[in-house]
Amino acid sequence: AQQIQQILAPLFPGLMGITLVEAGPERVVATMTVRPDLCTTGEVLHGGALMAFADTLGAVGTFMNLPRGARTTTVDSSTKFIAAAPHGTTVTGECTAFHRGRTTQVWQTLVRREDGKLCAVVTQTQLVIPG
Repeated sequence: AQQIQQILAPLFPGLMGITLVEAGPERVVATMTVRPDLCTTGEVLHGGALMAFADTLGAVGTFMNLPRGARTTTVDSSTKFIAAAPHGTTVTGECTAFHRGRTTQVWQTLVRREDGKLCAVVTQTQLVIPG
């Protein structure tokens, strides 16, 4: 996870403050503090920020499974918003693989608040682009 964290640091996920806790071929776990600049009205995490958080986890999971020289990109994503995450708290995303195929991978991320309440369920499909 630390090696991938260094890759992400200067990129958009680093700007968002995503911290990888675990990164493996079947599961990725990360946290993100709900800062004011990631919020919308009502001082809650913006839906786009939540989606970008989850998208990053699915991409990292896919990256962990890529053959040498291959790349990945998201080709489909579906988000079910369930509860708000308030400013000043930390959300945790747990992303697990549904399908790890040769040309596509499907991942689902559960995003939870500090109190354990589910904020969102994000399911995404990643395309595997050969090198």
